Amino acid sequence: MKPIKEIFNLHGKGAVVTGGAMGIGLGISKRLAEAGASVMIADIRLDEAQAAADEIKKSGLKAEAIKVNVANPADTAAMIAACVKQFGNVNIMVNNAGIFPFAPSDSMTEAQWDRVQDINLKGTFFAAQAAAKAMKESGGGKIVNIASIDSLHPTGNLAHYDASKGGVLMLTRSLAVEWAPFGITVNAVLPGGIGTPGTAAISEGMLAAGMTQEQLMQAFTARIPLKRMGEPDDIAKVVLFLASDASDYMTGSHIVVDGGYLLS
Repeated sequence: MKPIKEIFNLHGKGAVVTGGAMGIGLGISKRLAEAGASVMIADIRLDEAQAAADEIKKSGLKAEAIKVNVANPADTAAMIAACVKQFGNVNIMVNNAGIFPFAPSDSMTEAQWDRVQDINLKGTFFAAQAAAKAMKESGGGKIVNIASIDSLHPTGNLAHYDASKGGVLMLTRSLAVEWAPFGITVNAVLPGGIGTPGTAAISEGMLAAGMTQEQLMQAFTARIPLKRMGEPDDIAKVVLFLASDASDYMTGSHIVVDGGYLLS
């Protein structure tokens, strides 16, 4: 039986985090690096990704940055190749990149629908596919998909996002079945309300509907049994668990991290 300090030791492992430059992705990148992983921070915003990598390296940890548009399968394949070249392998793949633009269904455009599916669902699949190819050659790995509580319960005015995240949850289960024989586990984390720049974008959409920001936050947190919004690190710590040996007998599972919101 491994001691705890070894179970959560990620030294010698290469990790990729999409959307890793800010918010939840940055929190995940920091925790994986703290546990010893060499982290490739993949983001469409290269300046922010490089700043995040530099911040991690100042702490004596390992991180690099790469510009990636996850909606482009060629980009995600190049991302995995870069991680293998830089760190020797891809042992951990965290599909975090995603968008959630506020849009009422009766006025949603095809372009809005397609963009959300391309980034949230298509991007997750092709990044996982590229990572799995490398993992099969090395004997296995961990894939963690960031879905949402909207995978289980709709928010409203986010039909494109809700559909994409429902797809991510089922994709997680499907890939788990296919790739288990190769020693690859695939699990999902379902965040609730997390205080990030992306959450601020949703707030702006709701403000346009006639609510003040204070009213919006009060209405949301009132439904959370723990009475607070989540923080990126609340998600990062769960991802660390799924990326570690502690989750070796889990695949196709999802973990809800929402302060109890879905219970209310």
